[in-house]
Formats: sequence, C-alpha cells, structure tokens
Amino acid sequence: MTHARPLDATSRIVAAGDQVSTELEGEAVILHLGDGIYYGLNAVGARLWSLLEEPRAVAELRDALVADYEVDAETAERDVIELMDELMERGLVEPATDG
Repeated sequence: MTHARPLDATSRIVAAGDQVSTELEGEAVILHLGDGIYYGLNAVGARLWSLLEEPRAVAELRDALVADYEVDAETAERDVIELMDELMERGLVEPATDG
C-alpha cells in the first residue's frame, strides 16, 4: 500500500481501523486483522503508537519525541516519517481524513 504524497510535518496520521493493539512490557503489539500478521514496536514506537488513537500531525509526534527523549527535532521528524511510512505500507496507519 502506498500513499499519494510524501509525508511531511503537516501530514495527519491515525491508526487504521482494521487492527487491534496492546501494550506489553513497555512495547506495542499490533495485530493486522486483514492479514493476521503481528507487529511489534519498541518503547519509542509504542509511545508514538499510543498517540495515534486520534489523528495527529507528524509535527505533533515529532514534538512528543523531543519532549520525552534526548533527540533533536530534525532527527525526530525524520524518524517519525520513516516509521509512519513503514506502518502505512503495512496498513496499520492511514492518512487522517478529518481536520
């Protein structure tokens, strides 16, 4: 699955509806209901995942990483975009359709 335009700081993302997830020992475990594949996210990924219950801009996710971890904004934004691209390709997140 590919998305129409590259993600940037203003892109809004939300967890896809066809997945279920839980936190397990500080990490996130996600089951894609369509293909039955489980995915795991480390503690940093789990922090971002927890924010995606509602639509969030990449910039909001970046700012959460900067506030919670010792990382500069440029690196955090690059890492957020990389993770969101990967999660989108797997059908676990999608572009938010509401403002």
